[in-house]
Amino acid sequence: MADSRLLKKDMFGEIRSIGTGDNSRIVRDSGAASAWIRWLARRLLRREATVLAALGDLDGVPHLVTVEGDCLTRSFLPGTPMHRARPSDPAYFRAASGLLRQLHRRGIVHNDLAKEPNLLVRDDGSPAFIDFQLAWFAPRRGRLFRLLAYEDIRHLLKHKRSYCPQQLSRRELVILANPSRASRVYMATLKPAYMFITRRLLGWEDREGAADRGDRG
Repeated sequence: MADSRLLKKDMFGEIRSIGTGDNSRIVRDSGAASAWIRWLARRLLRREATVLAALGDLDGVPHLVTVEGDCLTRSFLPGTPMHRARPSDPAYFRAASGLLRQLHRRGIVHNDLAKEPNLLVRDDGSPAFIDFQLAWFAPRRGRLFRLLAYEDIRHLLKHKRSYCPQQLSRRELVILANPSRASRVYMATLKPAYMFITRRLLGWEDREGAADRGDRG
């Protein structure tokens, strides 16, 4: 593949950057996933394609280019991952909150905003969200959707608390202090098992791939 650079390889396949400059694209290849979990990698790829198609031309998120076989190609979003940029301007978080509202209005929850590398600070200071592999498109926006959307909001507010704590409103502090019941159950039961499997058995870290996330927009 011409002008191809491997950004990440794990059990779910490979992510490559192809092209240069304005012609750059990001390709997720689920065909390179481990054989025993390839079915799940393919399912996640199809789910991501559905989400990106529903997002259309929304500014601040990757745009779907093509889906062919086991490969999904999406647009490249230049920017600096949050943990590197360390945004302290309240305008960034206001814009990020607005972008998240637009996702939710379109029936999409991100489900992975807890990871700082999934939020970018672009050259003009505006926010962008990347990595929609775990996102969910639910046009009816039922009870489960609303619960997950609430957690999206809480994860964004946690980042605001880290980088811009003096700008948290009273309402935002209340949201931070009140995780959903599902979140509390997850933290008490499923998260310890998840951490053991991903960190001890698979050798992953929460910021695994962080050095490349800005290039994988």
